[in-house]
Amino acid sequence: QVRLVESGGGLMQPGGSLRLSCAASGNILSIDAMGWYRQAPGKQRELVAIIFSNGDTNYGDSVKGRFTISRDNAKSTVYLQMNSLKPEDTAVYYCNADRVRGSGRWYFDSWGQGTQVSVSS
Repeated sequence: QVRLVESGGGLMQPGGSLRLSCAASGNILSIDAMGWYRQAPGKQRELVAIIFSNGDTNYGDSVKGRFTISRDNAKSTVYLQMNSLKPEDTAVYYCNADRVRGSGRWYFDSWGQGTQVSVSS
């Protein structure tokens, strides 16, 4: 089994910064894709950023130039540095790990419990 635990959410003023972390644990030998998604009230869950094992990244249009995703493979941890935060960034942020190679099996599309990010003055 793969467990994802997010941390770092909270309340921030517009223009401020926050850093989210997500640590994966369990039966893990390697992880292909790790990413962040978010869901605001009344809206569908959307991609924020994703990073692959080869270092390639992809960002949602609304966060390009403001957010940076990175990962530490040795720690099975993914980070999201969020700068120049806007009120519209307010959402629950979910960590995702996909195509996780474990001992004897693969795991697909694992999710964390989510962490709240609120941006307001």
